[in-house]
This record gives sequence, C-alpha cells and structure tokens, in this order.
Amino acid sequence: MTDDQLLYTLALQHIPKIGDITAKKLIQHCGTAEMVLKEKPEKLLLIDGVGKLTINEFKNPKYVKEAEAEMQFIKDNGIACLYFMNDDYPEKLKHCIDGPALMFQVGNIDLKDRHIISIVGARKITNHGVAFCERLVEELAVFNPVIVSGFAYGTDITAQKAAMNHNLQTIGCLAHGLNQIYPKTHKRYMTSVESNGGFFTDFWSTDAFDRTNFLKRNRIIAGLSEATIVIESAETGGSLVTADIANSYNREVFAVSGRPTDLQSVGCNNLIKQQKAHLLSTPMDVPYILNWSIEQKPAVVQKQLFVELDEDEKKVYNYLKEHDKQLLDSIALACQLPIFKIAGILLNMELKGVVRPLPGKLFEVV
Repeated sequence: MTDDQLLYTLALQHIPKIGDITAKKLIQHCGTAEMVLKEKPEKLLLIDGVGKLTINEFKNPKYVKEAEAEMQFIKDNGIACLYFMNDDYPEKLKHCIDGPALMFQVGNIDLKDRHIISIVGARKITNHGVAFCERLVEELAVFNPVIVSGFAYGTDITAQKAAMNHNLQTIGCLAHGLNQIYPKTHKRYMTSVESNGGFFTDFWSTDAFDRTNFLKRNRIIAGLSEATIVIESAETGGSLVTADIANSYNREVFAVSGRPTDLQSVGCNNLIKQQKAHLLSTPMDVPYILNWSIEQKPAVVQKQLFVELDEDEKKVYNYLKEHDKQLLDSIALACQLPIFKIAGILLNMELKGVVRPLPGKLFEVV
C-alpha cells in the first residue's frame, strides 16, 4: 500500500469508537481511509452504525499526527503492513467480519496454498499435554502445516517450539506492539520464529499493554486457521474464547479429552460434550476431519472378511452401500448421529477396511 493509504488507515484505526468492523465498512463505502476522513459528515451519517459522536473526531488532526509517528516506527523497523483489501492479506482472515483492517508483520511468513492450524491451551500445561502437543506436531509434519499460536507460556510455546523442531512454519500472534515481547523470557525464541515464520499483531507500538488485549488477539489466532486445536484447558480460559471465536467463524475446532477429575481437561471435555469441538484422540484425526492429503501413492487396503461392526457402524455401512458416495454431513443427518461421532465411526470403519475417504469430505464403501 502507498504511504498515503497507510497514513490515513492508521489514523482511522486510532480514532476512538472506530473498531475494525466500522472501519472496514467506512473504507468499503468511501473507497479509501483518506476519503473517509475527508468525506462530508452528513454523508457518513447515512452509513449504518455511524453516529455523530463518532464522526466528530474525524477532523481532529491529532490522529494523523499520531499515525505519522507510528509510520516512522514501522519504517525504522522493517515492518510489513497487511491491508484487508490487498492480496497479501491472509485469505482466511478476509472472511472474518471483525478481522483487522490493518495488521503488522515481521518475519518470513508464506501462507499461500498452505494448511494452517492454530494450537492453543493452558498456560500451566501438564506433562501429558506437552507430550500430546509434541506428538501432534510431529505426526502432522508430513502435511507441512503452518502452526499458529499466541507465543504465550505453556501450550503456545510448546506448539511453536515443536513446529520449529520439525522445520515447520510457525506464527506468533501478539497482544501488544512489535516494540516489545511478552513474556520476556520468550525473547530468546524470537529470532528462530522469525526465521521459521514470524509474528502478527494489530496493536501499535504506543498501545498500552492490557490483559484485554489477549482476548482481542485471539480473533486473529482463530481467523487465520482452518481449525483450532485446544490441547488442555481449565473450566474457563482464553483458549476457550479462541474456540468460541473459531466456531463463530464456522471453522473446525478440536479438543483433547481428559479424565473428568483433571482440572486442565474440564474445558476440553465441555467443548466436546457441548458439541463445540471434535474429539481429538490421535493426531491423525485432524487430517481425517479436514480431508488433508499428501502427494504419495495410496496404500492398498485389503477388505477384511467377516468384519464385526457395532450398531452405529452397521447403520453407516448400510446407508453408504445404498447411496454410494456421500458427504460426512449427509451421513450424520441420515443416520441421526452428531457429526463428531460420525467422524469417529468413519475413522474406525476405515481402519477396519470397510469404507474409504474421498476428496471433498466424501466417503464410500470399499
């Protein structure tokens, strides 16, 4: 984007009561942020959601001055600016109504034609959680996914270190400007992350560091990805917020179940119980549900003779035998079973050699 585009977008972004939804609406209506700030107030008032108190600030020159100072910081530090109307803006984030109008990037990030997943969870991750997270990234490495997280303690840094250990691209979404890092102990990982991916944020260098920033940051974590994976969570926590946001974006959510007595499994168990997340019991559940594939010759599957099927599996088998290729959603509807349960049933049947997945989330009898 040009310097003028950046300047006026920054200025619009910093006006109080102008959130990303309103900012994008104004820009799309007027054409550019500069045109928004120079438009006649009576015309702006015709736009839904724009009131007098909001546009009274548009002519205040202080916001352009603040934007000029932030532009200098951006140029001095080699920061890339991703504008929501440009081609280099993350494609999946474009479809999020509250995605940032402007986002800042450092590092070597390439999201084109890539599988992107977010891995989040408890900051006080257990040894079991660490082991599962590392195994998850290791087994998914064959699909070369981009691993997104929040660069925080616990699950976040575990996932991002595992990604780097397997030469995978990883992105840290920050809850502050690019002039600082939190937590400070993670500063030692910054160079490695930037070499293997990088950082995103929509906060300025002058923005105050506040706990509410983490909740705002979570929409980027969820919005960048085709799926969000919750490794561990207590009954409440930021990772559950990220899962809710992902659901609101109509993205897939996975949760690792645990014993009912494990405090760090309560949140995950509730997500599964409330049908807000797929049960993640093995890493290969992720590519199975998301219908990922790798360039390799398919293994020859020999159908077993006299395979034993339970009642639900028989129901699915009979439906597929009668109706040929079917979508996962159609199977769930016809068999009157929830999608997460159907997914597990189909996986078991695939392992038994009686069904096989096809591109486009289709399944058929072998």
